Order: sequence, then structure tokens, then C-alpha cells
Amino acid sequence: MEKFLLAHGCATRVSDTQKGDKVVVLLHGYLESLDIWEGLTTLLRDNYRVISLDIPGHGISEVKGEIHTMEFLADVVAGAMNELGVSSGTIIGHSMGGYVALTFAERHPQMVDRLVLLHSSPNADTELKKSNRDREIELILSGKKDLLAKLTPSLGFAEKNRLRFKNHINNLSDQIIMTEPEGAVALLRGMAARKDQNDVMLKLNKPELFIFGRLDDYIPEAAALEMAQNQPQAKVVWLENSAHMGLVEEVELVANVIDTFIQEA
Repeated sequence: MEKFLLAHGCATRVSDTQKGDKVVVLLHGYLESLDIWEGLTTLLRDNYRVISLDIPGHGISEVKGEIHTMEFLADVVAGAMNELGVSSGTIIGHSMGGYVALTFAERHPQMVDRLVLLHSSPNADTELKKSNRDREIELILSGKKDLLAKLTPSLGFAEKNRLRFKNHINNLSDQIIMTEPEGAVALLRGMAARKDQNDVMLKLNKPELFIFGRLDDYIPEAAALEMAQNQPQAKVVWLENSAHMGLVEEVELVANVIDTFIQEA
């Protein structure tokens, strides 16, 4: 079931399978929408109530101002869960969605049963990353967002997987084209402004899981290993045949990992 909710004052598109005692909340990445979770939702819905949403600024959720801070987005997630009558769940964030999930865990820890970072990081942006985001903002504001649609979707997939997932890559390109420039810019600004969240993970005292792609150019293996070393309480799973889009590239394995994590935690 899909519908719009007014969550923390923001019109938000939500998908909810409605049935299941245990809840899984899926938070998508930058230049994506809740549609990216279709495969994983199909695999999890028999055992869990699966909720996903278009993070404001993406999909067809509302754009609210010039910057979407991670704090604002976390409160929208909490508002959506409250509107759906959900008190807590396993929070899973892909890439940017992981930043939202971490801030959600900081602001609403009582609503977190477990935390999964899927190709994501608790680290703040480096100065280089902030500069890259500024350049992307300039590109979008100059009316060249379509260049992102042509160049970036395939980069999230391992080179050996790109032909096999051509349709998914094309769908991501379409999603970028449909994304409002103001929404993309608001999220870029919010990501650049976010703070380091390593302490949040260390203090959460809930089961935590990193899922990394061995072939991920956005989070290289060395960087992922350092994150895991800094978070010894978190379980780590590697996707040997995925880059940054393991939720598509190895969706069956990701579903099995999440299911095992929930059942064991």
C-alpha cells in the first residue's frame, strides 16, 4: 500500500506492507526513491512489515526549504512511523539513508530495535567531499542535472554487473531526471553539513550491522575496514560481488543477511 502522510509537517510518500509483528524501515540513498527497495521488500514482506518512504527532496515527497538537514529528515521518518502506528523497528539506511538512520538513532533511540548501515558511513564529510558536493550543487543550479542522469547511475554498480542490471541503471537515470533540482540541492547541503556520528553508534546499545560491497568505489575496502575497526560492537558482512548497490546487485543475499541479523539479534 502506498499513500501520502503529513510527517513532521512534510508531505511524504510512504509504502507500507502493513502485515507483520516485526517492522523493517528502509531509507534510500541520494538520487533514489522508495522504488529502489522493490526487490528487497518482496523478499522480506512475508516475514516482516516493511515500510519505506521517499526521503523529502526525492521521489514525490515534498521539498522543504534550501537545506534538508539530517535532523529534519530523521524527524520526518519518526513522524511517518508515528502516523502509521509503529513504535519501533529495524532501521536500514542505504548510503545517504544511512546518514538519516544514524541521526534517527541519535534523536529517537527508543524507536530503534536494530540499525543496519548498507553501503554507508558514520563519518562526516571530508573537506574534499564537501567540495565535490559544492561542485555538484553548481552543476544542478546551472541546469545540467541531466548530466548526472547520464554519468552517475552506472558508477554504483560493479563493472561486471552493469550489463546485467542495465534496466535498473536506466530506472535510476529516470529517477534523477524526475528529481526536483531544489530537492537534490537541499539534500546535498544537508549531507555536507552533517556531523560525525561515530559516537552515536558506540553509545546506541542496540544491535548494529554494516553491510559493505567489496567492489564499492564510494566506500573502498580500506575505508570500510577502518569504520569497522572503530565500531567493534557492530557486526560486519561483506558482499563479494557488489559495489555500492548491493540492495540490487545481490538482493537475495542482502535479504538473507537482514533476516539472520533480525532473528539473531
